[in-house]
Amino acid sequence: MYQNLTKTRKYFTLFIVYLTLGISVFSCVSKKELVYLQDNSFSKDYPTQIKNRRPEYRIQPNDILHVTIQNPDNETSAFFNYGNQEGARGFGSESILYLMGFNVDKDGFISIPLIGKVKVQNLTIEECQQIVQQEANRYILNSSVDVKLVSFKVSVLGEVKNPGYYYIYNGQATILEGLSLAGDLTQIANRQNVKLIRQTDDGAEVILLDLTSADLMKSKYYYLLPNDQIYVEPSIQQVRRANFQPIGLIFSSIGSLVAIINLIVTLNNANSN
Repeated sequence: MYQNLTKTRKYFTLFIVYLTLGISVFSCVSKKELVYLQDNSFSKDYPTQIKNRRPEYRIQPNDILHVTIQNPDNETSAFFNYGNQEGARGFGSESILYLMGFNVDKDGFISIPLIGKVKVQNLTIEECQQIVQQEANRYILNSSVDVKLVSFKVSVLGEVKNPGYYYIYNGQATILEGLSLAGDLTQIANRQNVKLIRQTDDGAEVILLDLTSADLMKSKYYYLLPNDQIYVEPSIQQVRRANFQPIGLIFSSIGSLVAIINLIVTLNNANSN
């Protein structure tokens, strides 16, 4: 009987060792899965040219625009930019920019004091600035118009260090910049299957992006657009770890059983001597 217990202890110990090694192997994350923008053609001696064209964003209803109209007459400028001047003290606060900005209504218009309604839907920011400039020239001599999109925000979710939504003050922000705002990906994030969700006139479109491939920089989705959503899923290693958690309880039970067997065998050997 005690010989059987000794054999059982040996087999249990070997089982635990091999199973632990197997879990370690399957749970490991390789360097190749962690490094961004990998390409064997990259060189330390010369730069690699990668062609890409940033998509031009066109203004949509519910966007918020920051419009300033200036001219040498300070009183006239103050009339057109009263809200902007009041909000300048709180510049940097998204709530102030929202309250003091010009909201694009459902029909695609913004309403500017004295000038009235201006159609801006489907215009680029540069085109919008030109249209507002033309309207301002009808009322003000030597005016200068500046238009900025202040409702450019993206949502970053999943396996990042600081998930949430972030305002972007850069018309050429890339997906890497968006992820950096969220503190970058965690080590267990799946860098080869990042979801980018983008709203279009026909609904939402979803594209899967591989951050480890340099081809990412050739994609039109490399550049972010307002209201983009980025979701980073966990890696398969993390899923395996989660699935192995119940096995940890089994290990504890097996470990306790092996300890009991060891105690019985030790006591038996002591009594035999």
